[in-house]
Amino acid sequence: MTFELTRAGVDVELQHEIEQFLYHEAALLAEREYRDWLDLFAEDIHYWMPTRYNRLRRELDREFSEPDETAFFDEDYDSLSRRITRLETGMAWAEDPPSRTRHLFTNVRVVPTETVPGGSRRLYQGDTPCPPAGEYEVHCNFLLYRSRLEHDVEFFVGARTDLLRRTDRGTGWEIARRKVVLDQSTLNAKNLSMFF
Repeated sequence: MTFELTRAGVDVELQHEIEQFLYHEAALLAEREYRDWLDLFAEDIHYWMPTRYNRLRRELDREFSEPDETAFFDEDYDSLSRRITRLETGMAWAEDPPSRTRHLFTNVRVVPTETVPGGSRRLYQGDTPCPPAGEYEVHCNFLLYRSRLEHDVEFFVGARTDLLRRTDRGTGWEIARRKVVLDQSTLNAKNLSMFF
């Protein structure tokens, strides 16, 4: 197993560069720099958070919603931009006063897509096209802390799989796909107005 992980991995410099990109993204969200955050995404982004169901062991293949089923988020660049525009108007009552968020990432694993069987089909369970070589599938665990008003505190825990690609603009990277999987199947949050 160790040999396979080493063979499929990336060098230390690239691992560090991608981790720094994730930390930069987290800082933009914490500082509510949503337009700058949106600039990190490719125009063909698919930002998806499937719903999760409690299933018996024999039904675990149906634990998550499919891409064409109900999801917490199923967005593209335009819908993310519209969410940000709404926040900027001051008319998004669920975010006035705004939430304070902190994104923590751990267990970052970077895999070149040419070493992933079937390209990045693992990001989705549908017929998503395979990405070209040179893109990277980035897996990480996250903890999102949100505080709002006097006593509203929420924690979201889960895993994220991103497809990152090199670009000549900005940070040198763009996020082409994002799949967010929460460990919770039932959310007690009053809303999902934050970004993951």
